Amino acid sequence: MLTFVGLGLYDERSITVEGRDALRAADHAFAEFYTSRLVGTSVDALESHHGIDIEIRDRAGVERNPDPILDAAEAGDAVFLTAGDAMISTTHVDLRLRAVDRGIDTRVVHGVTAQSAASGLTGLQNYRFGKAVTLPFPRAHGGDGVPNSVVDSVAANRERGLHTLVYLDIKVDDGRGPDAGERFMTADVAADLLAAEWPDRLAVAVARAGSPDPLVVADRLAALADRDFGDPLHLLVIPGEIHHVEADALRTLAEAPASLLPER
Repeated sequence: MLTFVGLGLYDERSITVEGRDALRAADHAFAEFYTSRLVGTSVDALESHHGIDIEIRDRAGVERNPDPILDAAEAGDAVFLTAGDAMISTTHVDLRLRAVDRGIDTRVVHGVTAQSAASGLTGLQNYRFGKAVTLPFPRAHGGDGVPNSVVDSVAANRERGLHTLVYLDIKVDDGRGPDAGERFMTADVAADLLAAEWPDRLAVAVARAGSPDPLVVADRLAALADRDFGDPLHLLVIPGEIHHVEADALRTLAEAPASLLPER
């Protein structure tokens, strides 16, 4: 059996009860932290809290050499851990399909996602989000500034009145702790990049979703570029057409300037 478990958004306690039980009952536990990270904990703390050893797999160890994971699942109960939800990345879907091809039973224990948290923290209605995008570090995509694909997706969502969730780039070597060569794009850097295209557009910065002290701030992109949002992880939301209840939420929960919101 191979069980995919989402760890949630922040630390070793963010996992669901069902996920915790599956992890603690497993014969082998594997994890990847190159698609996302739990910034409120470390692998050592996860192992200690749940009483199990966790083998960290890098991208190549999941995508090109998954046999150790599949072999363990074929021989007993194996758990594959990811931050957020267990199936948020195509990497995880591919691993599940490989397991099925080998006749291995699989199941999924979902975790809280950044997308659902962003909707809940900002008050923007979940069903009014369009296609999400990822904003890479400059030159990470082979060019400077914001990729055309990001600009086009935001514009297409806006034409339909839909909100855009902007995931911010992370670079993580192995995920074992705060000194593991990690680099996280912050909301101010992202806002600065996007302000080159839309300086006066309303955006919402969300920092540390799932933690005890999340921060939600709404303002023009140019203004957000001058703010310090503290520790990661961060993301941005670029609203589309704003419903009056959403406007009330942004005003109350994110201190959005009245001049950027539709009139009642």
